[in-house]
Amino acid sequence: MTEDVVIIHTDGGCRPNPGPGGWGAVLRHRHHVREMCGGEPGETSNNRMELTAPIMALEALTRSVTVHLHTDSTYVRNGITKWVLGWERNGWKTAAKQPVKNVDLWMRLREACSRHRVEWFWVKGHSGVADNELADELATRGLLEAIEASYSLTSNESDNPITAADGP
Repeated sequence: MTEDVVIIHTDGGCRPNPGPGGWGAVLRHRHHVREMCGGEPGETSNNRMELTAPIMALEALTRSVTVHLHTDSTYVRNGITKWVLGWERNGWKTAAKQPVKNVDLWMRLREACSRHRVEWFWVKGHSGVADNELADELATRGLLEAIEASYSLTSNESDNPITAADGP
């Protein structure tokens, strides 16, 4: 019997960096495809969005499976496959004794990975890999939706101010 594998492609980014950001993920299992995206309207970084994408994809899986996770981020792939165990051993400090950046997301990614058998693959960004290109489009959509939602909230607040005089 063939192994049950979920194939995931992720991407994240900011415009500008740092600035508002978005993440996207494409999950494939047999004949099923799920597209996910989200964003952060406030100030974030490319690396935080690149980390958020696989976290959200892995957390969306409802049972333990083998995952082939593709990312164009060497930061994420190297971090999770080469560096994270050393960081944990060193109390979340780098080899240079500096605090690890994005430690909250690294811890969350480690937890999400612990529920699955994850194999990590690096893919060159913007190289024509269909699901990586789709993940990039989803990350852009997540960014734009986050900015739009933030703008709508801000606009509504200024258009309809609530004051103490508006009481019951």
